[in-house]
Amino acid sequence: MDIIAKLSEELGIKRQQAKAAVELLDEGNTIPFIARYRKEATGALNDEVLRDLFDRLNYLRNLEERKGTVLASIEEQGKLTEELRAQIEAAETMVLVEDLYRPYKPKRRTRATIAKEKGLEPLADLIALQMLHTPLLAEAEKYVSAEKGVGSAEEALAGAKDILAEAVSDEADYRTRIRELTEKKGRLLSAAKDPDAESVYEMYYAFDEPIAKLAGHRILAINRGENEKFLTVKVEAPTEEILRYLEKKVIARENAQTAPVLREVCEDAYERLIAPAIEREIRSGLTERAEDGAIKVFGRNLEQLLMQPPIAGQVVLGWDPAFRTGCKLAVVDATGKVLDTTVIYPTAPQNKVAEAKAVLKKMIEKYHVTLISLGNGTASRESEQVIVELLKELPQKVQYIIVNEAGASVYSASKLATEEFPKFDVGQRSAASMARRLQDPLAELVKIDPKSIGVGQYQHDMNQKKLSEALEGVVEGCVNRVGVDLNTASASLLEYIAGVSKTIAKNIVAYREENGRFLSRAELLKVPKLGPKAYEQCAGFMRIQGGKHPLDATGVHPESYEATKKLLERLSYTLADVESRRVEGISKKITDYDRLAEELGIGALTLQDIVKELEKPARDPREDMPKPILRSDVLEMKDLVPGMVLKGTVRNVIDFGAFVDIGVHQDGLVHISQLCDRYVKHPLEVVSVGDIVEVKVMSVDLKKQRIQLTMKLNEKSQG
Repeated sequence: MDIIAKLSEELGIKRQQAKAAVELLDEGNTIPFIARYRKEATGALNDEVLRDLFDRLNYLRNLEERKGTVLASIEEQGKLTEELRAQIEAAETMVLVEDLYRPYKPKRRTRATIAKEKGLEPLADLIALQMLHTPLLAEAEKYVSAEKGVGSAEEALAGAKDILAEAVSDEADYRTRIRELTEKKGRLLSAAKDPDAESVYEMYYAFDEPIAKLAGHRILAINRGENEKFLTVKVEAPTEEILRYLEKKVIARENAQTAPVLREVCEDAYERLIAPAIEREIRSGLTERAEDGAIKVFGRNLEQLLMQPPIAGQVVLGWDPAFRTGCKLAVVDATGKVLDTTVIYPTAPQNKVAEAKAVLKKMIEKYHVTLISLGNGTASRESEQVIVELLKELPQKVQYIIVNEAGASVYSASKLATEEFPKFDVGQRSAASMARRLQDPLAELVKIDPKSIGVGQYQHDMNQKKLSEALEGVVEGCVNRVGVDLNTASASLLEYIAGVSKTIAKNIVAYREENGRFLSRAELLKVPKLGPKAYEQCAGFMRIQGGKHPLDATGVHPESYEATKKLLERLSYTLADVESRRVEGISKKITDYDRLAEELGIGALTLQDIVKELEKPARDPREDMPKPILRSDVLEMKDLVPGMVLKGTVRNVIDFGAFVDIGVHQDGLVHISQLCDRYVKHPLEVVSVGDIVEVKVMSVDLKKQRIQLTMKLNEKSQG
């Protein structure tokens, strides 16, 4: 198979782009580096396309390897025909390769192999010829043999039928057609094991839907219900149509002796051998498709969460709410340094509200706190009441925001948090994390396993390795897009930079602690284990403020420094102008990028990127994202009435809608049908995590703690 041609066709890119990307990956280049600094070679493929290309490349290479193994195995048996070789070489999926290999695969002992050992193959061949004129049992009588363990003509006939059924089942073309028919016309049914049992799976207690129309979230929910023993699940295939198809293929002539037997053979081959395998394959294919969809949604949500704009320049009080053990507080300065921690007990059972307020007032005044970052966990509503009362009593302006606590407890108990805050307990670490999540969401969230951040659905039910790899890719993409400050970045942040491993990240921090600040990117080459290849991959994403070389503070790669200097000279600028940000109008001075790029010995796309960087050095792409909503008053669920219009933050996007935080501690659901007036295939077409949206309350169910919202504000929505 021409893998490059296949990749270019599947991804809708030019052959040359696919070829260049594969070569760059094979040379050990990372995806962020290729996407940013090798645009000329790949025709500016972005990291999303490159990741898809990388996944497909691995699949297609594994497929070619498997074909090689299969061909060698069949050849060894002396059964490889030119036609079969051509079929295997042309196969485009693992399933088809395995179908073609099935008749030649070394088998464990089956009913058919036992029948062959008893010498019944000639009888099976005779039936397959369909030319018999004598009664079949009379023919079968000839194979009765005490020595071979065949006791009667009926037994001989049963053995021959087993041999024929296995041969039918092994025919690749039949399987392909039956799989197609089942996928196209089959249905997935689920039923309750105990119809009276209460569970979250009640909508699947009598479920029946065409396989072709199944939504991903339903497949994952049904799988979970089956694993938790609430549901029985089966695939209902168009059996009659499949059996007619097999009979048509197998029965070549209407021979009175053999046709009835061959009908039985077809039925047995299908029901005993083909159907169970096809059901397994279809369900595993459905699950894989649903997982891929869910992973994509999770990845998008995670990306939006990581790319939320930092709230810079504020002293933040992190608040980790709790009842019995008290609320842990941590004050963090504008650089993320923890200034103070304490515990207050304003919630039940102690209810020491006045004492708690006194402590808070002192802290706010002493450290000039301007923002309180409250975790949304247990006792968060009660804590919010205290905060709102407190804000009314304060002379200075302080606001609060509720941050998603997902993953905070995982981080607080981790080895990393212990190293970072050795003297703190779990609650103090969590409070510090609450504050830092606001100041720089990306730098703080990279410390947590992406799966624990909780912006997906059914993440525990899917292939964990695949999920981890996809999410690691998202985090890596975000960190490299933003870049890091080489002199302040933690090891957890550095290890996501292209070309930097966990070990190298730790070595960078150790080097910094021993030798002081990095003064130039080139100094990275002194870090143990960071060789020229790793330097090439990572240098452009590392920033140094106030270092020896002004370009080290930008996204310009060291390999382009010479060209950049020439460019500045040509347009009458100096490196000092870059440092003092006096290169604002440089793009207006360039009329012909292609010609100038050629003169400078670089590509036009690289030149455009350099100019962009010089005009706005190390610009943070997160600036374009919606800013979080800061609050100073509280709403409760009982305050909500249908028709009320509120501003909210999208917390999670799933297949059937979006959950929006409107400041009442219970996120409301905007169902997919209520997102906008046009038909929407997936909510991600309309909203993303972190979006600030206007919603109208449709209905409130206090008992079930459910809020239905709509984003269609101009019409009377049906609740």
